[in-house]
Amino acid sequence: MRLFLCYKFMTRQELIGQIKKKNSFLCVGLDTDIKKIPQHLLKAKDPVFEFNKQIIDATVDYCVAYKPNLAFYESLGSKGLESLEKTMEYIPKDIFTIADAKRGDIGNTSNLYARAFFEHMAFDSVTVAPYMGEDSVLPFLDFNGKWVILLALTSNKGSADFQDLQIEKSSSKLYEEVLRKSKSWGNIENLMFVVGATKAEKLKEIRKIVPDHFLLVPGVGAQGGSLKDVSKFGMNKDCGLLVNSSRAIIYASNGKDFTSKAKEESMKVQQEMGEYLNTYL
Repeated sequence: MRLFLCYKFMTRQELIGQIKKKNSFLCVGLDTDIKKIPQHLLKAKDPVFEFNKQIIDATVDYCVAYKPNLAFYESLGSKGLESLEKTMEYIPKDIFTIADAKRGDIGNTSNLYARAFFEHMAFDSVTVAPYMGEDSVLPFLDFNGKWVILLALTSNKGSADFQDLQIEKSSSKLYEEVLRKSKSWGNIENLMFVVGATKAEKLKEIRKIVPDHFLLVPGVGAQGGSLKDVSKFGMNKDCGLLVNSSRAIIYASNGKDFTSKAKEESMKVQQEMGEYLNTYL
């Protein structure tokens, strides 16, 4: 295992600068499944890293963020974590990085999670579950220059089990209460929220609660979310969006042309995003 010696971080203004420079708010999800990568890569010493490296080379000009999902690496044990660390070393330093880990535990445990992702692996941000409340989230916000991306309204079908529940004696739903309560824990410089693209119709109301925060929006692409609707209802004056696409880009092909197909798909998304940036900003 490698120990990162740098303390990398990206400010809000630097992220906005990258969005303007690339005319894109694309986040590429590195959900790298050893069972899905092209067969010819399995001969490599580290197939997962080799796949990530080539995907990064193919997409780096069209995206502003990468989001490795920790489950895909943890499932491979220590070798998977080594592949993740090498991937983090390879990603250019001007690209925003998200540890899609969905952590959230009592304070001292959250502090150790934060140290792992922010100090050891040098991620800019980590996804955090709010279920255990303020004291489970604040340890992540104690790290200067780092970001918490709090789960608010997710794109999966089962999200309605809890997130859409009506609060007793209130007109609010649970996810709206999460947004209202948690936005005071941090600020627009260190706190984002996850809002699924499949719930784009709710973005207009969400923007009334958190008008200036960045939103990480999964669910565009393979999950069927509409980039147009997300852009129309979710953009603020600074764009304020990171829209993630994983499978539709990294698995655009499972053959030897997987890099050219990934490049083609990421370019297509970037061009559409450029149109919406010009329209809605």
